Amino acid sequence: MGLGSGQQSPSFMADFLHQAGGYAVIDGGLATELERHGADLNDPLWSAKCLLTSPHLIRSVHLDYLEAGADIIITASYQATIQGFEVKGFSKEESETMLRKSVEIACDARDLYKQNCSGSSCNSNRESKILKDRPILVAASVGSYGAYLADGSEYSGIYGDRITLEALKNFHRRRVQVLAESHPDIIAFETIPNKLEAQAYAEIMEEENINVPAWFCFNSKDGVNVVSGDSVLECASIAESCKKVVAVGINCTPPRFIHGLILSIKEVSAKPIVIYPNSGESYDADRKEWVQNTGVSDEDFVSYVNKWCEVGASLVGGCCRTTPNTIRAICQTLSPRAGSFPS
Repeated sequence: MGLGSGQQSPSFMADFLHQAGGYAVIDGGLATELERHGADLNDPLWSAKCLLTSPHLIRSVHLDYLEAGADIIITASYQATIQGFEVKGFSKEESETMLRKSVEIACDARDLYKQNCSGSSCNSNRESKILKDRPILVAASVGSYGAYLADGSEYSGIYGDRITLEALKNFHRRRVQVLAESHPDIIAFETIPNKLEAQAYAEIMEEENINVPAWFCFNSKDGVNVVSGDSVLECASIAESCKKVVAVGINCTPPRFIHGLILSIKEVSAKPIVIYPNSGESYDADRKEWVQNTGVSDEDFVSYVNKWCEVGASLVGGCCRTTPNTIRAICQTLSPRAGSFPS
């Protein structure tokens, strides 16, 4: 991508945002797009199941988002864990291979997009997003311990007394190492539900000298605290204090809560703010399906974007139930703003 891919530096995110025009667009929901392409994700591995059954579908979804204008694509490793694959009967070595594969697929999609771009009469305006020199990052997703449990506890952050800081570090350590060794541009620690897990991630990054920058994104269901009830201020402070974290923010949270959460994060962090909410729809964990007509339209979703950027967000995308259409609309909304970004 031209920024010393996989290399950590204090200016990594600032350099990327400068090349992107001041604001960068993250991709949208993965699982529902995989399902739209025909994947069956009724499995504890969720979207990571496609690493086993249909990697070509993952590549197609990544490409859809790049063509919609995403500057950052997130790998299909959110629910991919060594422990989860081992439960399915795979060896540790095979499990690590599948983690690496998630990064390889995203990098392949980026290469294919670049090839398609160089072979076409590329338009050089931001709205078309067909830019020969456009920087594109691959972000390796790390989901929480609750995502591995596949019981919805990443949306409560309440793991019980059995989970300690050391237990969480032992759970995540090798997975983070393998993903970092796979040469993504950044590691996306996503949907972090409590401060204990954020602390575990921060300590792993330091202890293992992970040489790939990271972002920390938390989730909230009230706009005040993260889902466990821990203070957003305390959680963001952990990210702020970790030198290897280059951005901090919120994902998989209803759009109506984002504005206030950005203001809270800014109280304790000077790092770039990354925001990719869900569509606002409710999920019925018992029926394992989204509740119809509980979210916001793409138009309403995108109407928030300028307000988020005005108060401090510089990386914006979508999470569950958002689509390439959502991402395309975000790009079009940010085009004039990016054009006025100072050199």
